[in-house]
Amino acid sequence: MSQSPRHSLLDTIMENMAPVHPDSYKFLVPAALVTLFLWLMLPFSLLAYVALLLTVYIAYFFRDPARVTPMRDGLVISPADGRVSSIERMMPPAELGLGSDERVRISIFLSVFDVHINRAPVPGRITKSIYVPGAFLNAALDKASEENERRSIVISTPAGQDVACVQIAGLIARRIVTFAKEGATIGTGERFGLIRFGSRVDVFLPPGHGCLVAVGQRAVGGETVLADLKSSEPEREARVV
Repeated sequence: MSQSPRHSLLDTIMENMAPVHPDSYKFLVPAALVTLFLWLMLPFSLLAYVALLLTVYIAYFFRDPARVTPMRDGLVISPADGRVSSIERMMPPAELGLGSDERVRISIFLSVFDVHINRAPVPGRITKSIYVPGAFLNAALDKASEENERRSIVISTPAGQDVACVQIAGLIARRIVTFAKEGATIGTGERFGLIRFGSRVDVFLPPGHGCLVAVGQRAVGGETVLADLKSSEPEREARVV
């Protein structure tokens, strides 16, 4: 028996609705209760509409969609959704303990409309997890990587290569949440944290390796390939068309 148009439309809508992460409950439940109260006491009022929009946005912000993660050895996958804001060769922050060799740093800027769940770029063991208090400058600024509040993790892959991932707070982002602890083993694409309300994530590649993305490109956390540690392919050139 063929499905009715109504059923097909409902299926389409449901397939495009992502579940929310449990970290949202402390914000979503109070907002929903306030919204319900306002709609009961002041139906169709401006205040009720504002509360409804805020509740919907909280659910939207904390959405946690499933991702299809490439699993081949050597691939470095984007830890976050957002725009690649910069690609530079530089020494990693001293707190990472990765030495003085220059590494490629890929910065991904997350707007308040991006998915904010962060995923492991490579598989391995988390050898370091360091929290650094700091300021709340615009996360798009280069100096934010040194002056802003941040949480850094270093993952040692089975091949013995260290890849660092740094969660950086921003103007609006005031809370960095990390699920995975130091010493834990993590797989590529597994969720390791989130940053509330706008932020930036930096990835430091092992020395001698380049990236396969370009500034301005949109990255999808858990899916976009940032680099291939087993390839000698040169860094890609790109243009906006």
